Amino acid sequence: MSLKSSLRSILYQSEKGMQRFRFPSQPSDLPTLLGISFPKSGTHLLDQILLGFANVAPYAERLHSFYAEYDGESGAKRTPEQALRWLDSLRPRDVASAHLFARPETVSRVASPNFIPYFIFRDPRDVVVSHVFYVTDMEARHVHHAYYQSLPDFNSRLKVSILGRPDMDVEFPNIADRFAPYMGWLDQPEVLTIHFEDLIQDRAQALNRILDHFLVRVPPQTSRQLILDFLESSINPTRSPTFRSGKTGEWKKYFTDEHKKIFKEVAGDLLIRLGYEPNNDW
Repeated sequence: MSLKSSLRSILYQSEKGMQRFRFPSQPSDLPTLLGISFPKSGTHLLDQILLGFANVAPYAERLHSFYAEYDGESGAKRTPEQALRWLDSLRPRDVASAHLFARPETVSRVASPNFIPYFIFRDPRDVVVSHVFYVTDMEARHVHHAYYQSLPDFNSRLKVSILGRPDMDVEFPNIADRFAPYMGWLDQPEVLTIHFEDLIQDRAQALNRILDHFLVRVPPQTSRQLILDFLESSINPTRSPTFRSGKTGEWKKYFTDEHKKIFKEVAGDLLIRLGYEPNNDW
């Protein structure tokens, strides 16, 4: 471990210790708060909400760590063992965030008394639009950045974000196949699933659901309304390094008839499964 990492760890543990002094009547072995997200689906928004619980319980005031199944710069896919080691590194009262596949062994770890897990996802059509902006304009170190910039226009980039790049040595499948490893989270009663759109269009109801999931495991020490106020006030999009618009349904501005056709071919069933469309007549 580098000196910088060691200092960061010491600071983090010190802050967690101070949280114990703030809330001495609460247990010290509270479960880890874990925000699982599909990429470009509101990761930082969910992180901010979960960190808001630090105002009412002895949870960490910053993320313990973030885990992703792919390395952003190289595109290399991490192994199942790496995911398990990361989960095992988490401790009570940590708050952590991950793009985490729902492999059976991973689900077994997460759907346990050690975690209070949440899974956030977004309309995949908005995901692919957001992905184009992110890779092209916001993350110069991304493995696909140079390729996206070499393409002639937004429409051609959007086709790639929908269809993937099967010709590459590193894995980048189409949008449905990218979502497939996350589908298992939808079937776990221990994991609260959240539509990103609900946090934009009906935030009060979404925050109430997030709080209810928390209170199943953590006894309340203050009024419900005060907790909700803290969760609401913790949301600050300007503190998200990848925040662009936070809008929903933006795909309608960018999808051409061709984009609609190829999206239906590769991911029409996904939209129906996630509840965004009743059929392919959109």
